Amino acid sequence: MNLETGHRPTLSILCPVFNEEVVIPLFAARMMPVIRRLSERYLIRLVFLNNASTDRTLDMIATVHEEWTETFVISMSRNVGYQASLQCGLAHIKADLYAFIDVDCEDPPEMIETFIERYEDGFDIVYGERVDRPEPPAIKAARKYFYRLLQKVADDDILLDMAEFSLITAEVREAVLNDRSSFPFLRASIARVGFRRCAVAFTRQRRIAGTTHYNLLGMSVFAVAGLLAASTLLLRLPVYLLPVWLFMLAVLGAGAVAFHSPWLLLAVFMVFAGYLGTAVACIALYVARAYKNGLQRPNAVIDRRTTRLPAQDPE
Repeated sequence: MNLETGHRPTLSILCPVFNEEVVIPLFAARMMPVIRRLSERYLIRLVFLNNASTDRTLDMIATVHEEWTETFVISMSRNVGYQASLQCGLAHIKADLYAFIDVDCEDPPEMIETFIERYEDGFDIVYGERVDRPEPPAIKAARKYFYRLLQKVADDDILLDMAEFSLITAEVREAVLNDRSSFPFLRASIARVGFRRCAVAFTRQRRIAGTTHYNLLGMSVFAVAGLLAASTLLLRLPVYLLPVWLFMLAVLGAGAVAFHSPWLLLAVFMVFAGYLGTAVACIALYVARAYKNGLQRPNAVIDRRTTRLPAQDPE
């Protein structure tokens, strides 16, 4: 609380959900003690970002509202995915502080209190640094090396082992929303805008109940989209490979002439076609992304029939 004005800053806790009827009551049981302790100094709003759930998720959110009246919900007209739902929440909720957390409790709700402490120490971005997680070693290693590769090739800063479990200020929120992309990649946007940042190391926990909606295919799609959002390496790659390509063509071409070999001629053609195909494919990926960004379509549309926003926030 600001002792000079008596004003309690507003903390909005944004929770993306999709068919989490089993998990929400368990999440609320852990979240409520944290909310009550923080409510002594902050006005706490619990905002569920409903990704067009088809089970009793909305009914469970209504039950949470009975326990904490500052509980709200933004329902998407369709399942727009995790990142776009977070972006939508940021766009439609005004607060002094924003926290992102999943309801499966893999990221412990109690850490939000630690985030607040670091914010009160003067940091604008406080994020959970995932040092370990309970999953197969192969997937764990793939995650580790992907993010280190992404950090090497990214055009801007990438915070290693950071996900969306974090706390940001209103200033950071404004900067992030200025990053207009048809595929929002929130962790990259948060890292790119700068500000004072602090990592809080923790070990991710097992899902508290239910089953995850995130599979290996989803991880792969997310990785490729994240790479396109954070780096232009693939767009520049054909230029970097041009000297190697010309050298290979020269060697193979000379061999084909010297030995009159149809196989070397075929190799020349394959190298030529392979380079052009790769270059066109890389350019096409970014042109498609630029085209979609240029359309400026909203990444999420709100279903107002089941959306409940704070009265003072614009609809």
